[in-house]
Amino acid sequence: MVGMAEPTATAAAVGWPSRVDGEWTVDLLQTLPDDGLRYEIIDGTLIVSPSPVPRHQRAILRLALLLTAACPPDHEVFIAPLDWQPDRRTSLEPDLLVVRKDRIGETNITQTPTLVVEVLSPGTARIDRRLKFSRYAEGGIEQYWIIDPRAPSVEVYRLVDGDYLLVAQGRDDEIVTVTDPFSLSVVPRGLVSD
Repeated sequence: MVGMAEPTATAAAVGWPSRVDGEWTVDLLQTLPDDGLRYEIIDGTLIVSPSPVPRHQRAILRLALLLTAACPPDHEVFIAPLDWQPDRRTSLEPDLLVVRKDRIGETNITQTPTLVVEVLSPGTARIDRRLKFSRYAEGGIEQYWIIDPRAPSVEVYRLVDGDYLLVAQGRDDEIVTVTDPFSLSVVPRGLVSD
């Protein structure tokens, strides 16, 4: 659903606005129902994604544990749902965020995280690889990780002169190592294996 929306009578009954003229805002996002779907906005456009599957959640949890162990004391790791809202027209829920503690807001993150991670799901790869990729770069997020639990694979991008450059990657049992913003090694298969 994008732009103007005229929801059905059923949707209106559970809390949808009766009509949205123009762009979606953070304020309108607050009115949507808590129905298990993920609602995000990129530059005023509403994006709706289904709930994640177990393999997706397994990868998030395992990576969150690794990141938490590696984080310096002035950073904290968060798991979605937690919104990064750099402006009133953008509200994104990265699967994982690593944020300096002095940048943590009362209800969401409005300042720039150090690192964000998206774990690909069927139907979200295009959004994560294109729309979020460019929006996270515009927002000045130092690192963007993309995890594909089906491959399995890990890609680490670093922001250089306003663009993301691939700085580390690996598949299956290959070790992916980063040293900045902190040292960490990840084995893609280890994030998803039973």
